Amino acid sequence: MKVADVKAADPSAGLRFAPMEAHDVDEVYALECSVFPHPWSRANFTESLASGYDAWTVRDAGGVLAGYYLLMYAVDEAHLLDVAVAAGRQRQGLGRYLLDCIGARARAQGMLSVLLEVRPSNERALAVYRRYGYQEIGRRKGYYPARAGQREDAIVMRFDL
Repeated sequence: MKVADVKAADPSAGLRFAPMEAHDVDEVYALECSVFPHPWSRANFTESLASGYDAWTVRDAGGVLAGYYLLMYAVDEAHLLDVAVAAGRQRQGLGRYLLDCIGARARAQGMLSVLLEVRPSNERALAVYRRYGYQEIGRRKGYYPARAGQREDAIVMRFDL
């Protein structure tokens, strides 16, 4: 069998998107803690929902949380606040699929670009964003908490819609 004969699995197969609601926060927070060494707090999610940010969950056919994202809109730019894919669903194209959904959602809201920050140490995410077409536009010094009371810079990236 040739490689060209093998089609990649559709990462969206069997997935259900739904707006994130208060009852999702515990599960979203647990996923966040399972994939990030410095996760958002539970309060960050609760406050984001209370602020009306555009927050979505994606679940598999069995109802298991596979990922989520939160967007904030400002004038003509969407700010991707947080995005995560469950560890068991990583490296299957779901991250790229979520970026497709994020771009479509932002475009539907009249946005011209998507902005995000990412840790330089998060090499896997950086690689995904770069392959997708996000461009580095700057750095925020000491933006993220790091180990032992230290801080880590953020790479600021933008994707033009």
